[in-house]
Amino acid sequence: MVLLDRLEDRAEREWYATEAARYGWSRASLEFEIKTDLRGRQGSAPSNFTATLEDFDSDLARQAVKDRYVFEHLDPREHRAERDREQVLTDRIQDTLLELGRDMAFVGRQYRIEVGGDEFFVDLLFFHVTQLRYVVVELKVGKFQPSHIGQIGTYVAMVDGLVRNPQVHAKTVGILLCTERNEATLDFALAGTASPVAVALYEGLTAQERAALPKPGELEAVIGEEMRAHAPETVRPVR
Repeated sequence: MVLLDRLEDRAEREWYATEAARYGWSRASLEFEIKTDLRGRQGSAPSNFTATLEDFDSDLARQAVKDRYVFEHLDPREHRAERDREQVLTDRIQDTLLELGRDMAFVGRQYRIEVGGDEFFVDLLFFHVTQLRYVVVELKVGKFQPSHIGQIGTYVAMVDGLVRNPQVHAKTVGILLCTERNEATLDFALAGTASPVAVALYEGLTAQERAALPKPGELEAVIGEEMRAHAPETVRPVR
């Protein structure tokens, strides 16, 4: 069993079991999250939140972003162009939301914003229903480039200034998704924008990898067995 094979600590096993059941992870996703230490990396995506948000708001924003996302319904071999990948993520929006986080709601794809007669289009716009903030998501194919920060930073500022209600909503943040990143370059790029932005990695699964996933119900059975095996024994009252 994945949980038993990968983890020795009971608290960790229970944490991953709870998260897997809550978010509906497949066995492949569960294995990936364990291998990449989701518990330790939750909220660890490189960002400039500390420099651009108030302390409390910065902590909340960090917890809303993963360092890496796995979109099982995105085949990197079949969907090579950015627009194609956006289409897949919106066609299977329920699966996309499961990976982004249960508190995310989808607002729109190629969300149109007009500024001074010019049109701009945000790749994907979401709303975090618990934190009451808009989340701008830009998806890139390939390695992170400093110019990407300028683009998403501008979109974040536009949504924050033209869409957000400052009396109700927290400040808008951006998540730039790329397949590779150079940490040293990234640090300089993030320091160069005043908009709150995080840079996360993402990947998909090929058809062969998806075919190897377990049938519906298999993961639930594994989790149920794991939880029963480590449940405290029931103490019966003495009569």
